[in-house]
Amino acid sequence: MNSVRARLLSALAGQLGNPHGALGKGVAFVLNRGNKAAIAGAVRAADVAPGGAAADVGFGGGAGLSLLLERVGASGVVHGVEISADMLARARSKHGSDLAAGRLRLVEGSLTALPLPDDSLDAAITVNTVYFVPELAAACAELARVVRPGGRLVIGIGDPDAMAKLPFTSYGFTLRPVPEVIAALEQAGCAVEHRRLGSAPIPHHLLVATPR
Repeated sequence: MNSVRARLLSALAGQLGNPHGALGKGVAFVLNRGNKAAIAGAVRAADVAPGGAAADVGFGGGAGLSLLLERVGASGVVHGVEISADMLARARSKHGSDLAAGRLRLVEGSLTALPLPDDSLDAAITVNTVYFVPELAAACAELARVVRPGGRLVIGIGDPDAMAKLPFTSYGFTLRPVPEVIAALEQAGCAVEHRRLGSAPIPHHLLVATPR
């Protein structure tokens, strides 16, 4: 029984890091619902203006894409970067008119290999993704690279102590202390503001970084 439970939890953790297949469709719904408050908080903290260029890296179910599109308006551009081919296909299906208008650009990529030019964004968000990235310093350096000096990049993470109590986070998650993530952003040349969201079901931390 324990081995079956371990396999199920490992499969769930894998889907959360890279949603795919029939199960991935359900995971996308869960990601949008469970991360709603954290994603909305990250979009607010990114504070991108109408006409701006923004990105959601590891957008999963796509809730952040819709919120960023609302923020940048008709003259802005939102980039969606995702490693999951199924989540990219889901977003393409949902946002056909935005893609056709050039307001949304969807590309395959990861936190450590962003297919974006230097200083090309006014803002970037990534929520509940850094648990799956072994190279935290490289990820922070990539985010800082693509956001212009004075812009904002926002990393959202669940509170590590609360996350550690979830049964699936021992399978493939790296739950780093918040100061470690802040230090990686500072090493990448950013000034960092630490904000807290006490929303259920998991409290979140928003690390609002400004590349210098």
